[in-house]
Amino acid sequence: MPDRDVSGFLGLPATAFHILVSLADGDRHGYAIMREVAERTGGKLKLNAGTLYTTIKRLLSNGLIAELGERPDVGKDDERRRYYCLTPFGRKVVRAEAARLEDLLSMARKAGLVPKRA
Repeated sequence: MPDRDVSGFLGLPATAFHILVSLADGDRHGYAIMREVAERTGGKLKLNAGTLYTTIKRLLSNGLIAELGERPDVGKDDERRRYYCLTPFGRKVVRAEAARLEDLLSMARKAGLVPKRA
């Protein structure tokens, strides 16, 4: 399979970026993604179910995430939960987006809009 170009995905919506970041360190079900995003953002971003699953559907169709066929712990989990993982292409996209955001932040620092790092 040839390498896909990530450039068409850059400028990710914030919701998509946060979902991909939440999956970067492990597979999660939808509710766990919502909790992780809220926790990582200090409660500044709280995804509702409609936004979460609409975004997940788009990420799935673009091959950035995949649904796992099996649940991690069948005995301790609700069978209705669907688990998602970051695909290798999704990891490339979220890394490229993070680098793009870092470049933008650097420009803002140089323009005096953001304090320089200590």
